[in-house]
Amino acid sequence: MMESESASGASLSPAEDILQEPPAIEVEGLTKIYGADGGDSPIHALRAVELRVPRGEVFGLIGPNGAGKSTLMRILATLEIPTFGRARVLGEDTWTSRLRICRQIGFMPELFYLYQELRVEEYLAFFASAYDLPPAGRAKAVEDVIELTDLGVRRDSFCGSLSKGMRQRLLLAKTLLHDPELLILDEPTSGMDPQARIEFRNIIRTLSKLGKTILISSHILSDLSAFCSSVGIMEQGRMRVSGTVEEISRALALVDQVQVGFLGPPGPLLDALEEFEGASAVELRDGCVRFGFEGSEEGLARCLKTLVGCGIPITRFEHRRSDLEDIFVRVGADQVS
Repeated sequence: MMESESASGASLSPAEDILQEPPAIEVEGLTKIYGADGGDSPIHALRAVELRVPRGEVFGLIGPNGAGKSTLMRILATLEIPTFGRARVLGEDTWTSRLRICRQIGFMPELFYLYQELRVEEYLAFFASAYDLPPAGRAKAVEDVIELTDLGVRRDSFCGSLSKGMRQRLLLAKTLLHDPELLILDEPTSGMDPQARIEFRNIIRTLSKLGKTILISSHILSDLSAFCSSVGIMEQGRMRVSGTVEEISRALALVDQVQVGFLGPPGPLLDALEEFEGASAVELRDGCVRFGFEGSEEGLARCLKTLVGCGIPITRFEHRRSDLEDIFVRVGADQVS
């Protein structure tokens, strides 16, 4: 993650590093230029991207349209050749070991096509055969993914009759048939209604508990924050920042926010907060006292006790940690500036 540390944050000795399995994804200086062979207007889709995703991680890719997320995913899925740099998946080079990688990953693209005239179970059985699963195990593999994605009630439905959410589930079921170690999911919740997104999040959590490594992109930050252990923010083909939300928040000097509702004059509260260690940017806004806070849970409890001790009735004390939206806004603001 954040430079030469293990997933837990502890530095590894050379001996430990040798014994450790290679990360699920390792990208070094990855560059992709469309039209680099003489086109009039070459397009830089990726610019020297660096990324390391340990095994077992659920890593979220964030960025606006055109940031390079899909191009990065297609390279990792062996569907694109990088112009420069290298990418390794599960310890294998994405170009020289394409077949071995394809047997170990599941790729779910944002845009896909279903065979409209096939029924759900027929569709999955067809791909179980295409994946060259042993004949004796194909029926069980189909049944397992139908159960995992909760498609049982639609197993006899034609693919063309499915709703968008059900189609996404079916594509995920197809992606899981060969029990891949790494899942690469490009905008899997795009176009889903809220209920379908909730159900999809639950499936991702289940897959994470099963030990799958998952690389997932989405424009819906609340979805990613619900299950991602780490994130990366891309902009104009570059990986601007990556790590856990806590690591990135510290790197960007983001602080938690506290909002206090009260009855009576705010003076005593404002004076107390100006003197309280860990409180910053104290202001009165929209009838509430708002301030940034850096400190432990115990420090936050002491802060509340101090405010109650001012003798002003407290009606609300809301603590909000920095989240993906704060990080995304901050990174974008830094780029503009």
